[in-house]
Amino acid sequence: MNTLYLGDCLNVLRDNIPDESVDLVYIDPPFNSKRDYNIFFDDKEIQTQRIAFEDTWTLKNIQDSLAELNTLKTDYLYFLLLAYKKVAPHAFPYLTMMSLRILELHRVLKPTGSFYLHCDPTMSHYLKTVCDIVFGEKNYRNEISWKRSNPKSHNINNIPNCRDIILRYTKIEKFIYNKVFEPLNEDYIKKAYKYVDGEGRRYRLLPLLNPNDDRPNLTYEFLGIKRVWRWTKERMQKAYEDGVVVQLKKGAVPQYKKYLDESEGRTITNDWNDIEQASGNESLGYPTQKPKALLERIIQASSNEGDTVLDAFCGCGTTIDAAEALHRNWIGVDISPIAISLIKRRLKDTYGEHLNKFEVRGTPTDEQSAIELWKQNPFAFQDWWLTEFEVFSTTYGTKGADKGIDGLAQYLVDYKKQEVIRAAFQVKGGHIQSKDIDALLGALDKHKCGLGVFLTIEEPTKPMMDTVAGSGFVEVPGHKYPKLQILTLKDYFQSKKLKLPKDNITFKAAQLKGKKKQNQMDLGV
Repeated sequence: MNTLYLGDCLNVLRDNIPDESVDLVYIDPPFNSKRDYNIFFDDKEIQTQRIAFEDTWTLKNIQDSLAELNTLKTDYLYFLLLAYKKVAPHAFPYLTMMSLRILELHRVLKPTGSFYLHCDPTMSHYLKTVCDIVFGEKNYRNEISWKRSNPKSHNINNIPNCRDIILRYTKIEKFIYNKVFEPLNEDYIKKAYKYVDGEGRRYRLLPLLNPNDDRPNLTYEFLGIKRVWRWTKERMQKAYEDGVVVQLKKGAVPQYKKYLDESEGRTITNDWNDIEQASGNESLGYPTQKPKALLERIIQASSNEGDTVLDAFCGCGTTIDAAEALHRNWIGVDISPIAISLIKRRLKDTYGEHLNKFEVRGTPTDEQSAIELWKQNPFAFQDWWLTEFEVFSTTYGTKGADKGIDGLAQYLVDYKKQEVIRAAFQVKGGHIQSKDIDALLGALDKHKCGLGVFLTIEEPTKPMMDTVAGSGFVEVPGHKYPKLQILTLKDYFQSKKLKLPKDNITFKAAQLKGKKKQNQMDLGV
């Protein structure tokens, strides 16, 4: 079954993914741990709390990873990293952590599989040496250059960088590869397909001469011209009678008509200039989002329908979306609960009732497992519960005071006027008191929120319920909602619903496949 995993991909790969079970691996790993997931709000109160996730790139983890590499009989890789520790100390921690993960990705890849590593030019040359050791230098296939943006005109002191690098490797010399074409642009069409026949069909003329002069069986005279031809005389004569082979004038070498409407396009090279960065309807506002067309090209080239595609740093889910669209099985892994929530929403918005079933692992499935998560890591528990409601965590990855709220959400309440209402969320795992609900109520105005939601493991006290009842209602066009609500963990797992507007736009909605453009508001506030 298609599966999303919440967790560090190293642990997920080791614990869940069997050897040689994946047909295609694509990864776009963040450079160091500072991928900024908290980009959906610009609230000044939370600017200082913007960090990515619990830092797994600590000195101890790096030292442990290097020591582990030394025990895995990967001598060359171990000594390469020791060298980088000296000559490229800024890259050493990242390369050490990535080396273990690339080793695991090599393990799970089928012999006929392909591996694509997306990175920028600051890291590509280092990562290539790691991949050369893991996959073998002979299994290096391409360094693909993707033009992700146009150069910035304000850069006057250096040549602007506007390309990403995608390293492509296979496990062995026999692997899945399907020829891929790029569309022909108008300038090329006008230049190459300059002839038009009587039916208005554009065509170009291509040579029929064989590049190999030593082909006696293909050497003959045709239309008064003796040459070594590509085709047999019988095929040549048939094509001539069909009007596909032409001689422009007597004595000229015959040529072959290739019609524009029969062309599949131009065979792609390793220089990809034709795919633009995600924008408009496709953009989800995610900082490292790649265009779906880019992943579709990779998936089409290196897998077939029914094959399994793995993205171990799946972010906002572009790889997952492309795999679903192309009828591949898929596995996605990300350490961020925000990313997992965004992918779930993206898939549902895009495919609706046509979405294939998928499983989410690494998150609580009942009240007891949720309480265990809270005991082990209260902050992970908080982030998990907020993302279940598609709420942006204002304290994600931090251990500081929450100042009355832990999360924010936005809901569209008037489509015509583009009117939104904000809701503040507070999560409590331990003992709760009346002052906690009072703090949430007091924080609503400060954070420009009309609604407040209090999520708790413990049952609320009577004074807390009195405060909720006394807070009244908030009216929006056509509806009214309680200003304050309390939901317990027990009620949540018994499917009790909060009374909130239906159109949650906290994370931008993907465009429903086959439907007209939906609202995609900018989430900056």
